[in-house]
Amino acid sequence: MEHSHRYHAYPTGEVAERLERHLNVHRQLYNHVRWDYTNSSEDDKPSEYDQNNKLPGWKRKWPVFSELHSKAAQATVARFHRNLSNLRKKKEKGYNVGRLKRQSPTEYRSVTYNQSGFDLDEKRGRDKYVYVRFSKIGWVKIRYHRPIPDYASIKEVTFKKETTGEWFVSFGLETNDSDLPEKPDVESLNASNSVGIDLGIQNYIHTSDGKTVDWLDFEDEFDRLRREQRKLSRKEKASNNYEKQRREVAKVNRHIRRKVLDYQHKITTWLVREYDAVFVEDLNVKGMLEQSHNARNKQDAAWRQFITLLEYKADLYGCHVKQVEARGTTKECASCGVETAKPIWVREHSCPACGFKTDRDANAAMNVLQRGFSELGLGWPEDTPVETVTATDTTQFESVSASHVVETGSLGA
Repeated sequence: MEHSHRYHAYPTGEVAERLERHLNVHRQLYNHVRWDYTNSSEDDKPSEYDQNNKLPGWKRKWPVFSELHSKAAQATVARFHRNLSNLRKKKEKGYNVGRLKRQSPTEYRSVTYNQSGFDLDEKRGRDKYVYVRFSKIGWVKIRYHRPIPDYASIKEVTFKKETTGEWFVSFGLETNDSDLPEKPDVESLNASNSVGIDLGIQNYIHTSDGKTVDWLDFEDEFDRLRREQRKLSRKEKASNNYEKQRREVAKVNRHIRRKVLDYQHKITTWLVREYDAVFVEDLNVKGMLEQSHNARNKQDAAWRQFITLLEYKADLYGCHVKQVEARGTTKECASCGVETAKPIWVREHSCPACGFKTDRDANAAMNVLQRGFSELGLGWPEDTPVETVTATDTTQFESVSASHVVETGSLGA
């Protein structure tokens, strides 16, 4: 299993200048790799292997490339070809895409050292700070808020400069499956140790066993963002004041993204610890964002990121996570299966066929749970939550506050 740990970095002024220098040279190398590929004949495009073999010649011809560590330079070549591969995949899926563009200093912000060229010294720092050394750059202090597990091996290290001007260091880790907790047997799953998740509108999530998790309150953050954006619009572009204000806007955006990501980490950790199996809707997030209504709220929810984190945490904590078909979960009755059309503003499910009544999102979560058991090839368990959740009053459901989720998920998240 591959995953990563990310840490805030605090380089000295001298080391920060070297980081900036190497970042810029890697950008030039990336653009040269792109130029070399673009200007080759269509029937003789160089592969990643071919361009790695060209690196020694390029270093002799342009000595600036000799400043780079060999593995880091190869990782930059690999980066171009990885982007090229992703572009081809999009074309194959019918997307109207062009060519890879030349990277500007504001767009190229990270460098990766693959397999070698870096060292982590956990004994050098103190008070939750350690140091990582990058070849030809120097030692960088990082805030070591969570140690790298002994059973994980470091495969690569990346340093990145955010748009806010902050530096971060990420460790790409690899863990053997034998070192991870075993997942419970599928045959042991039932409605008491499994849960279906509906990604809702009134609540962030609604579970099939009657729990709701609140949305985070971003009112103050969005008010500040609007103020900072208005200030930015009054600045002259390319001026020092414009750049200073651009960073202020970036800091507010960064704060919002961090707050969402941290909250999602807490929720997903809580879920995979609480249940043996978690079933969630396989949402077409791109299609949802293309709709005219409520797109901003859906984007802030970052549901695709939430599902990715849930799957990643499932392997770390020994939990089954399965995505199920999302279409019809709201319309279909969790008790009898009859579909009933409901406008978005109708928040209650009332089945005309069997009389089953409950909250709209609760009904969807129960359907997700049932579909999850079907995906795993299991029969629907007898202790179905449909028998216990029949009230139309949403006060019958247990509301899990944001603070409770944060407190619970913070334990080793």
